[in-house]
Amino acid sequence: MIHSIYDYTHQKQSLCQQSGYIHKDLYTEYSVKKGLRDENGKGVLTGLTNISEVKAFDNVDGVQVPCDGQLLYRGYDVRDLVSGGIGKRYLFEEAAYLLLFGQLPDKQDLLDFQQVLADCMRLPTNFTRDVIMKAPGPDIMNSMTRSILTLASYDERKDDLSIDNVLRQCLQLIATFPMMAVYGYHAHNHYDNDESMYIHRADESLSIAENFLRMLRPDMTFTTLEAQVLDVALLLHMEHGGGNNSTFTTRVVTSSGADTYSAIAAAMSSLKGPKHGGANLMVMNMMDDARQHISDYGDDDEITAYLRKLLHKEAFDRKGLIYGMGHAVYSLSDPRERIFKSYVERLAVAKGRETDLQLYNNIERLAPQVIAQERRIYKGVSPNVDFYSGFVYDMLGIPRELYTPLFATARIVGWSAHRIEELVSADKIIRPAYKSLVTYKEYIPREER
Repeated sequence: MIHSIYDYTHQKQSLCQQSGYIHKDLYTEYSVKKGLRDENGKGVLTGLTNISEVKAFDNVDGVQVPCDGQLLYRGYDVRDLVSGGIGKRYLFEEAAYLLLFGQLPDKQDLLDFQQVLADCMRLPTNFTRDVIMKAPGPDIMNSMTRSILTLASYDERKDDLSIDNVLRQCLQLIATFPMMAVYGYHAHNHYDNDESMYIHRADESLSIAENFLRMLRPDMTFTTLEAQVLDVALLLHMEHGGGNNSTFTTRVVTSSGADTYSAIAAAMSSLKGPKHGGANLMVMNMMDDARQHISDYGDDDEITAYLRKLLHKEAFDRKGLIYGMGHAVYSLSDPRERIFKSYVERLAVAKGRETDLQLYNNIERLAPQVIAQERRIYKGVSPNVDFYSGFVYDMLGIPRELYTPLFATARIVGWSAHRIEELVSADKIIRPAYKSLVTYKEYIPREER
């Protein structure tokens, strides 16, 4: 007798596993690219894009040779976008304009764009109370996704796929993502953690990065350096080619003719997975474990021994991974990490976190050596942007529940650009094929089973 759904599912799990298992050799037999990637990890071409390019190899005499990574937004190197904005505000907004409209804004373009986003930094009346503060929980990505889908109920032109309307919807989402993230956290922190509740409205004179810090903190204050570092972090996370899981999800859902809220909610559900947007949180958890097992942050032998334990599944989560090392696309280096590191160092000094920075630096230096000794690798191994991003967010006092929502606050720009490109350029629903392994079976009448 089944007493509950939990009893039933526990009994039936083996049937699910048996019926769902497909031997890995069959993928090779039928030339199926598992995960839409070949044996070397290269993605299968499924579309074309003018939005960004991720470069990890040079073509030398017809042979692909690993090279330092390069990330281009509409043809512009992100290194130049960051270095050209040193000491300036609104780097995120400038890059967002570039991704959405295909060109760098002049002074007036940027002012107009900033004003439009500022005008959109408000949620419907009582939305925070009636939606965000209802059913709070530690999973802020779920809270945000619920809010995004609920916003559709307030939009009389929800299903209008004209480009001007989709652009309007995207701009409103870009502007309100920080509010949905921070307010969702405050609701959780109040109701679940029994802490004080405070909801600060956005300041229309501030940037997205500045408003995020202002709305998060009880006293609404932040330093210029803190805002600059977060501004750069948002810029570096806003786009990464059409092949990443959440952006591809955006294009798949868009191709079906779905509304903007549905497409972005689907992208959110993709991003929250620990194999995608949750990577920086895994780095932080791993570093917590490292601090417990490494007594001398300057001892190469002690650090190397810990890293070997990680790879041998003897430490942390026993998955055999050193989180923050390596990337699905990049080979020798992740350009975002290289850009970000100088800001990490400045912030660490300002916050008195040089000792922690020493541990990060030594793991960054030693991990590729250990991985090369322990693993068969087909390309270089280097730290990715997630290796340091969690450390930065920690120094900024951003709770870990907000790490992935902060990623989404940046990536909504890339999703928006790809949604518009899909609507403008494509005219078919994305429908890949699966090789069926089903064999015909004679039906057995119920009374004979």
